[in-house]
Amino acid sequence: MCFLGFMRAFTILLLILLALLQYRLWFGKNSVPDYFALQEDVSRQQTANEKLQQRNKLLYADTDDLKLGSEAIEERARNELGMIKEHETFFRLIPSKNTRGKNN
Repeated sequence: MCFLGFMRAFTILLLILLALLQYRLWFGKNSVPDYFALQEDVSRQQTANEKLQQRNKLLYADTDDLKLGSEAIEERARNELGMIKEHETFFRLIPSKNTRGKNN
């Protein structure tokens, strides 16, 4: 009879221990939901990093063009600064009101 009482108490103790471990697994610090949230954060950060790497590649290509060729410098000066070469005529075409309405 004493052995059965000991086994029953031992079983109850093991069930309580299992319940505590399950609680910690699902609701405690560093639980399964925390793990999935971190995985999602890592995925978002990797996507952001890929976009930044692509932007950096474009910037490196742009700086290489500026360092090596005068055409890129000339193009920037024309488009961004509105500069023209000496003895060059600049024409600015402004669409009429009738053609603006058709495009919009």
